[in-house]
Amino acid sequence: MEANNTANKNFSAEDIEVLFFTIDGTIYGIEIKYVNEIIGIEQITVVPKIPEHIKGVINIRGKVVPVISVRKRFGIEEIPYDDRTCIIVLEFDGGEQVGIIVDRVREVIVVNHNEISRTPDAKNVNSNHYIKSIVNLESGIRLLLDCEKLVRDS
Repeated sequence: MEANNTANKNFSAEDIEVLFFTIDGTIYGIEIKYVNEIIGIEQITVVPKIPEHIKGVINIRGKVVPVISVRKRFGIEEIPYDDRTCIIVLEFDGGEQVGIIVDRVREVIVVNHNEISRTPDAKNVNSNHYIKSIVNLESGIRLLLDCEKLVRDS
């Protein structure tokens, strides 16, 4: 895991905290404001006749939470879960929670607004409409996902 660079920066109102994780070797990020908790893989109850990318539901402290496979959502072949696979539980306005399965959680970084740029408009560059913007860090380019589209698009 890379070092958290929050100590190296002064916060401004335009900076955002981003949780980075990997899927199939690519590093993606989501705004920390959506992250409720991170849990290990647990028993997922399969629900019949739901879209393929929705793996089923889990019970978190008495609340039924749907779980999405980010790999399936992106059309990437699934792999067996291991001890680093986890579920990031996202929470939206109104308390709605959705879990997303990721290969590895990496780090949380404070990203300066100057490090964020729009995705190129070329269709072959951003054919994955779940990408909200590009984060250009010293350690490389990262893809910031649009949490709303990731969980709500059918």
